[in-house]
Amino acid sequence: MPIAPALLASFPADLSSSAELALNASPYLQEQLMRYPQWVEALLANAAYQDGELVQKIALEIAAISDEPSLMRAVRQIRHRETVRIAWRDLTGAAELVETLQTTSDLADALVGSVLAWWQKQLVAKQGQPLSRTGKPQSMLVLGMGKLGGRELNFSSDIDLIFAFPEAGETDGRRSLDNQTFFTRVGQKLINTLGQATADGFAYRVDMRLRPFGEVGALALSFDAMEHYYQTHGREWERYAMVKARVMAGEVQDGQELMERLRPFVYRRYLDYGAVEQLREMKAMINREALRKGKQQDVKLGKGGIREIEFTAQVFQLMRGGREPRLQERNLLKTLTILEQTQLLSPQDANHLRVAYHFLRRAENRVQMWKDEQAHALPTDSEQQQLMAASLGLADWASFMQTLDAHREQVSLIFKRIFAVEGEDEATELDPNQELIQVWQGQMDDDHATNTLLSWGLKPEMECWQQIKALRESRLYKSLTELGRTRLDRLMPELLAVCATQTHPAQALTRSLQVIQAIARRSGYIVMLVDHPGALEQFVKLVHASVWITVQLTQHPILLDALLDTRQLYRPLNRQELGAALKQALGSVDPDDTGLVMERLRQFKQAQVLRVAAADITGILPLMVVSDQLTWIAEAILEETTAHVWQSITTKSGLPHYVLNGEKKAASIAIVGYGKLGGIELGYGSDLDIVFLHDSCGEQQMTDGNKPLENPVFFARLAQKIINALSTFTHDGRLYETDTRLRPSGASGLLVSSAEAFRQYQLDKAWIWEHQALLRARMITGSPELRAQFEAIRHEILCQPRDPEQLRQEVVNMRQKMWESLGSKDPQVFNLKKDPGGITDIEFIVQYLILAHAHQQPALVEWSDNIRQLDSLRQACILTAAEVGQLQDIYRSLRNHTHQLALQEQAATVSAEAFMEERDYVTAIWLKYLGG
Repeated sequence: MPIAPALLASFPADLSSSAELALNASPYLQEQLMRYPQWVEALLANAAYQDGELVQKIALEIAAISDEPSLMRAVRQIRHRETVRIAWRDLTGAAELVETLQTTSDLADALVGSVLAWWQKQLVAKQGQPLSRTGKPQSMLVLGMGKLGGRELNFSSDIDLIFAFPEAGETDGRRSLDNQTFFTRVGQKLINTLGQATADGFAYRVDMRLRPFGEVGALALSFDAMEHYYQTHGREWERYAMVKARVMAGEVQDGQELMERLRPFVYRRYLDYGAVEQLREMKAMINREALRKGKQQDVKLGKGGIREIEFTAQVFQLMRGGREPRLQERNLLKTLTILEQTQLLSPQDANHLRVAYHFLRRAENRVQMWKDEQAHALPTDSEQQQLMAASLGLADWASFMQTLDAHREQVSLIFKRIFAVEGEDEATELDPNQELIQVWQGQMDDDHATNTLLSWGLKPEMECWQQIKALRESRLYKSLTELGRTRLDRLMPELLAVCATQTHPAQALTRSLQVIQAIARRSGYIVMLVDHPGALEQFVKLVHASVWITVQLTQHPILLDALLDTRQLYRPLNRQELGAALKQALGSVDPDDTGLVMERLRQFKQAQVLRVAAADITGILPLMVVSDQLTWIAEAILEETTAHVWQSITTKSGLPHYVLNGEKKAASIAIVGYGKLGGIELGYGSDLDIVFLHDSCGEQQMTDGNKPLENPVFFARLAQKIINALSTFTHDGRLYETDTRLRPSGASGLLVSSAEAFRQYQLDKAWIWEHQALLRARMITGSPELRAQFEAIRHEILCQPRDPEQLRQEVVNMRQKMWESLGSKDPQVFNLKKDPGGITDIEFIVQYLILAHAHQQPALVEWSDNIRQLDSLRQACILTAAEVGQLQDIYRSLRNHTHQLALQEQAATVSAEAFMEERDYVTAIWLKYLGG
């Protein structure tokens, strides 16, 4: 379409070349400027709208209109005027893509919102104000769906809307209407005003098919009806659609309420792997439709097109949005950034998708700006092709296609990798597990089935066959939805094949099925195992090796997520990484939402301990590192739990202070770890022996809030809340069982002691066994000042001169009591920890020798763990190098065996014949240094 000379002449000479380029790229732009030449002057101002400026401008224009014909005309003229401006800024390079998409969306928001307000005002004047049953005024909400919801609308897109209103009721006019009828009429008027074709064209094609029950559903529904529909009838594709839903018109507070009520339908609390399958099936359907309609060159629906980028981002949102609120983002470009920040997409993949999206959306808009048509297919006319390429800054159509194909190839590769797309460009082969499929589906008699299982190595074959039949004939399997059964049918042959590769196939199958039955109704997890063979292999391997892991996965299926990345699964985090990872996990959680904080803490602990167990079972981590890891996890959780509770209680009570020598100082609390926690020797399922100390002393020991507390009361409440946060059972289990009985005066003493009171107790009242326990103590959380104070107290207490014989007698007497009360009563059993010659004997030997000599050699009390304490005794020449080496080896061996038993959920006992040499050696050392 040649440009009219008069039109081109209306632009200044310095803009003539860019004007010519823009006008050539859009006959629609030419047509509108020829029709409304006065718009050229506005284009030359060429300034971007400020936030809210366009919406406010249009709202004022529409509000001033008095009749429907004028409204119809004004809406169309406004729409053309603003789309001309959008096209001009885009085609001349004055606007980046983000501005073009947002302004296009703002235009739709402005017209929908202002027309809605206009018609509600008209109908209220005629029918009365709609009210709830309690008399509260009601108004209609409009949800913008799809790209409109994400504020990334196409230049010539139709708009997908859903109408809703808060509550049932009726209008208060002379001839009242029920609210649904009233708002249905408002909706009809809105649709007609925007979509009816007149001499001025139309503003928007309005698509209402995404509403509940689609075309046969009511045009407007109450919030209760909306919530009931999605809870009862909502389908998977509707979850996908609702990711983009945005309240674009109506009362803000009402909109927030509705979206909050619909959020549980869209975002699941658990990791929703079924989203992958659903979106893959939707994309396959789109691909078939595109092929049928010859739309392979469609920038939206074709291979590597816009829809694949959208699906790639939205699968993570549907899968993880319930646990990661940041992913509940409607805008695609912002979502890609969040996926990169949360390491769900690599920086390379995120950048590829971002750059491709910019190019594809600009190309899509160029196609639509040609004649203001809702088109997504590339032009076939050579002249239009050349003009489109030039408008995108490319030399020719061949250059455009080369760039486009490069982007689409990158998008397609990423899409296939994430969705594990099967069947594309590949020949269909017979399933290698065909025999196992027939076994699972009951297509063989018992003899044939057991022989088949035996040939696969699934032994004992009869035991395996009984388990398979029991599941297939169970009420659980029969009660699954059709989709759930289909997913389980896909998994079972794969599971059987992997179980066959294990050392004890029947054991692997038994434990695997224990977890499978627990997750069967959450079939998204089943899909995850089917779609990720590596994850399935790790799953079977780990449950085969450990009852403890089997129980953890059964009780907390969310842990299955950890199986997806074997690089991470077998590389537990170090202490610094654990702290950073936990802070990140809690970073998106409202600190006031204590329930969610507790949930995240428990999920974090479970996932990290699983990683340690996986590395332990496979021999990647030696014993000492396993204990280090488990202790570091506890330390990180104690730190964050303390910080959370501190913030919670100080918000109400203020910060604790005290006055000493006329100076006001901040008071703080510390947690001292005893036992395995203090000795950096935690095992699976260990409880935490902890003692709370504070440094408040002097005068005016009070908090500074509106509701002040005395510091001892404040710290007691703080400690109790920390214990509750750690030990309370929730649906995610318990963090740790805690034991505070090692505090001064035991269970009858104060829950939190001042550091000075702790010192006085240890000096004046503590028993020798309490000093033995102090040898295993170290501060876990607390200020540097309080840490230094505790270390000084510990050093002072442990380095006191002691009467060697009295010390020996007290240690021997205490050990004798423990043997009698805690040791095995069965002569056929040896308790690795508590019986003579076991772990506790080694610890008592070490503790006795240190307490006996620390006053002369203070370096002995530096460490709290048994291995380094033994090293200290060697360096001080109290034990020989041979004795230390042998005791350390025995100590590690016994503790390693307790870890192995814990992973099988077995008690720390073995037969009386086990470890005989080791026990005899420990007993000999005991006799040498402590006597009978």
